Amino acid sequence: MTVIHRPTVERAVRSACPYCGVGCGVILTPDGAGGLSVRGDPEHPANHGRLCSKGAALGETVGLEGRLLAPRVFGQEVGWDAALGVVAKRFARTIAEHGPDAVALYVSGQLLTEDYYVANKLAKGFWGTANIDTNSRLCMASSVAGHRRAFGTDTVPGQYEDLELADLVVLVGSNLAWCHPVLFQRLSAAKAARPGMKVVVIDPRRTATCEIADLHLAIAAGGDVALFNALLAEIEAKGCADPAFLAHVTGAEAAFAAARATDPAGAGMSDSDLRAFTDLWCGTEKVVTVYSQGVNQSSHGTDNVNAILNCHLATGRIGRPGMGPFSVTGQPNAMGGREVGGLANMLACHLEIENPQHRAAVQRSGPRPAWPTLRG
Repeated sequence: MTVIHRPTVERAVRSACPYCGVGCGVILTPDGAGGLSVRGDPEHPANHGRLCSKGAALGETVGLEGRLLAPRVFGQEVGWDAALGVVAKRFARTIAEHGPDAVALYVSGQLLTEDYYVANKLAKGFWGTANIDTNSRLCMASSVAGHRRAFGTDTVPGQYEDLELADLVVLVGSNLAWCHPVLFQRLSAAKAARPGMKVVVIDPRRTATCEIADLHLAIAAGGDVALFNALLAEIEAKGCADPAFLAHVTGAEAAFAAARATDPAGAGMSDSDLRAFTDLWCGTEKVVTVYSQGVNQSSHGTDNVNAILNCHLATGRIGRPGMGPFSVTGQPNAMGGREVGGLANMLACHLEIENPQHRAAVQRSGPRPAWPTLRG
């Protein structure tokens, strides 16, 4: 029998919800019966006190019933030293016999950034293998690759406040109402406060998110590139491109040419819906394009991402209040893992493991970043 010593919490503690990618702040208070009561943190910048049903039920997850409370080896409970010894010997033996690429780590989206860093240090720095991935491999790899092709680094050029400052919010491949409810609540409240704000939902299905939409575009599956290339072509035709911003961007002419050559019929929508969307987008300076797994999880997800980024780069509607492309992650610390190299092809600080200069930069100093690039 094992005696479990649970930490005593005598006052409220601030923490974070471990579920979706919003990262809501929570305040945890002991309920007097060994459990916790949970409420949203009104001072947290992500949720300002709001919580969805999952976050509100966090207190129900702290019970010890049915949990693994001590290490087990070959079905027997053992101490931590014994368990770590078994794991270390197995990894050491495998690496000695088959080389470092015979082992791998796959780590969770619920880890803290510091935990990700230690795991990366173990795999890449100590074992000498790049075989470590996070949840970003499943939900965010397309966005990572798209960001790197466009910006030279995996950077999200936006923040939650931009949703409330925008005059047009475009939701692509994102059922925000179900998958990121607190962000949906913030957007709904912003639209109620400023009825002139427009919301466009681009999704083959009519989802709960469409309840606040001024325009729902039932795009054909796989039609994202065709739609945003049609938008890019219209940006050029209407003279909406920003020459001053494009002076700092490479690849614009090739991207415009590719857009002109793309058949907009591939988007699978009527000419009137397509026109309504492109007119609204071109005629509104403060545009935020929110995209999520419906864009990323595709056979050409990276091209989907770059087609969206191209429109913001071409118009200079990026990195300013109320405008920019905004990838919404699936799990809570997908970005934290990527910050410290939580993908097999990445190093800490968004450097590339396949790049000799970047590998050297981890030990010494970093290279100068490249200009953003439009991808046709």
